[in-house]
Amino acid sequence: MSRDHDLPEAPSRRLLLKGAAAAGVLAASSATPALASPTAPGKAAPHVNPLVSQRADPHITRHTDGLYYFTATVPEYDRIILRRARTLNGLSTAAESVIWRAHATGPMGAHIWAPELHRIGGKWYIYFASAPAEDVWAIRIWVLENAGPDPFKGTWVERGQVKTAWETFSLDATTFKHHGTRYLVWAQHEPGTDNNTALWISRMANPWTLTGPQVRLSTPEYDWECVGYKVNEGPYVLQRNGRLFLTYSASATDWHYCMGLLTADIHSDPMDARSWRKSPVPVFTSNDTTKQYGPGHNCFTVAEDGRTDVLVYHARQYKEITGDPLHDPNRHTRVQKLGWKPDGTPDFGVPVADTAKTGA
Repeated sequence: MSRDHDLPEAPSRRLLLKGAAAAGVLAASSATPALASPTAPGKAAPHVNPLVSQRADPHITRHTDGLYYFTATVPEYDRIILRRARTLNGLSTAAESVIWRAHATGPMGAHIWAPELHRIGGKWYIYFASAPAEDVWAIRIWVLENAGPDPFKGTWVERGQVKTAWETFSLDATTFKHHGTRYLVWAQHEPGTDNNTALWISRMANPWTLTGPQVRLSTPEYDWECVGYKVNEGPYVLQRNGRLFLTYSASATDWHYCMGLLTADIHSDPMDARSWRKSPVPVFTSNDTTKQYGPGHNCFTVAEDGRTDVLVYHARQYKEITGDPLHDPNRHTRVQKLGWKPDGTPDFGVPVADTAKTGA
């Protein structure tokens, strides 16, 4: 088996945060957070930014109950948290519950990264990356399942590792359904290549099992994808205007971190790499005017009106970082309206300026 410590670049990209390990528990907190008060129906207040301080790789989904559910990477890399609120701004002050903690030893013991919460087949699933406590760079994709209607209650069952074609550095799994078929997209190092991670897609037999071939959709090739490290990671899919838009993040996790975009026709086969057209330039980058740096690892949700698309991402409020960027805790969750160009493609604009103080 190929392990990441066989590849000089991949493990050096992510340094272990000191002291980031805790005893594992499976039961979710029995306490149900109070919900923030709603604004007037159909009318959203201006977005508060940063929305949630020191929460990176954010994932926000609006469930059929009308509530927004939030999860993200915490700076200690040792647990999975959830928040929920009636409004996007409400997530800023919503109570936070720890629904799972890293194991003290063995698998899922270190580097708990980039959780995503999905509702599939009447159950809740969380996709996340982690490594054994004894081999902290052997990072792989794992899945939790909760059969209850409320993800803050019930029991989170460890469904195990998502097995891909190789036992190599892999992370940032996301899932989407298209024309009745469920797919997983993720980032992984391919043996024999000189990059850190490329983007891959596969069909799914169930929420924790891949089936059929896995296809490479994108690999770092442009200069802006290879600053510091050769990285394509953090994929997310949005289906709009007769197309599939797949965003991803590239380069090192400092101010060079930025977002790229793949586009496919809605009627094309997502498993055919030729279906996807890659933007030769980044679509979302650091901005000196608004003082936002390293925007990326995004997802999408909708505003309270149910129609306006919202871009969710993390960024820092400063450019210069002492030491490894992954030791710096100040990647904050941010949200802003996603625009659309006349040709039906997304207009990301620039990361907006702060509206709230964080003390960072």
